[in-house]
Amino acid sequence: MTGGQRVFAGLVAGAAAGLALARWAPGSVDAIAAVARPVGTLWLHALQMTVVPLVVSLIVVGVSQAADVAAGGRIARRALAWILVLAIAASAFTAIVAPRILDLCPRADDLAAVLRASGAAEPAPAAPGAGILDRITSLVPVNVVAAAAQGAIAPLVVFSLLFAFALTRLPTVRREPVVAVAHAIADAMIVIVDWVLLAGPVGVFALILPVAAKAGAAALGALGVYVGVLIGLYLVVTAAVYAVACLGGGTTLRRFAAAALPAQAVAAGTQSSLASVPAMMKAAAALGYPPRIGGLVIPLTVSLFRITSPVQYVTVASFIGWAYGTPPDAWSLAVAALLAVVISLGAVGLPGQASFMGTILPVVQAAGMPLEPLGLLLAVDLIPDVFATIGNVTGDLAVTSRVGEGERLKSPRPAPRGAGPSRSGR
Repeated sequence: MTGGQRVFAGLVAGAAAGLALARWAPGSVDAIAAVARPVGTLWLHALQMTVVPLVVSLIVVGVSQAADVAAGGRIARRALAWILVLAIAASAFTAIVAPRILDLCPRADDLAAVLRASGAAEPAPAAPGAGILDRITSLVPVNVVAAAAQGAIAPLVVFSLLFAFALTRLPTVRREPVVAVAHAIADAMIVIVDWVLLAGPVGVFALILPVAAKAGAAALGALGVYVGVLIGLYLVVTAAVYAVACLGGGTTLRRFAAAALPAQAVAAGTQSSLASVPAMMKAAAALGYPPRIGGLVIPLTVSLFRITSPVQYVTVASFIGWAYGTPPDAWSLAVAALLAVVISLGAVGLPGQASFMGTILPVVQAAGMPLEPLGLLLAVDLIPDVFATIGNVTGDLAVTSRVGEGERLKSPRPAPRGAGPSRSGR
């Protein structure tokens, strides 16, 4: 079994045990929950301890990669521009739409009470009387070390961005060692996350058991709502990417869909954008783009771009707010959406489960939402991940299409046949 399958098995076993306790031994639910709750909390705390070093290092690496791409020539800059536009658009769309879709979904009245009783923290309330100017002021940390110690993610992100952009202004000989250290820190944090995820089945079992025992089908129904909403948003964003690829009429929808289908099939089967690169290269050739376009843009997008990542990050934060009945306010959701874009640039290439926990934790924390439900959402990520990979591959090909069409328009047109030198002045 893969790691995702083992964690999903832990979720199923914990849910079954919880439902069985509620039905046949309701008197023992509180005693067993009192034992299971600390186990699940310990597992989540072990994941949470990696958040601060991981978010700082990912931002430094992501900004450095983007700066290197921007210095790589016109084609690379054009691809980076489309990557940023599409990632920001997907994140903003999700921040606007996801809470409204969730509001339409039925939610059991006792779900929030059960989550609180299971040991999950309350969503952080906004400071009383805090206006927009106060929120903006709070983004600049007086003491970045204190902000990190308090888990204040938004001010930490602002400092990390300023630090990362300042690095890009330094000579290469001074910048590269710092970026290499940041890369090493991110890799080390992912190793720790991988170690913690080895205990994922036990941690998820301990998290879901008391929730299933007290909320019953309501808890499982809430997870079904999350999976359904996330898949639906993935499909909408993927459909929008088709429209972007065909802007201006340079490539017809039928032609793009036919070229992309083999790569999408590989993506669905492997759940890996990297494994889909050969098929994407063939798709770029089938669309009529020269090898210099596909050979540069496709590896670039695979290494820097996952259009569905911001969609997932923001949806998770919105779902947790919906489950508790206290959705994040507009400001917190906007900060989370921007952070989702920045983190997604540095997180591409991380392994699936480690990427889920390591990148979503800071976004959820920035939105002011509790982290305890993340273990349960990790367990069901196996299902929507197929649609996410298809969306990512389609997004990579859409960027290739836009860059290819832009280069085609810039290419000098051949002179009309039979045209000779000008006769003016003779």
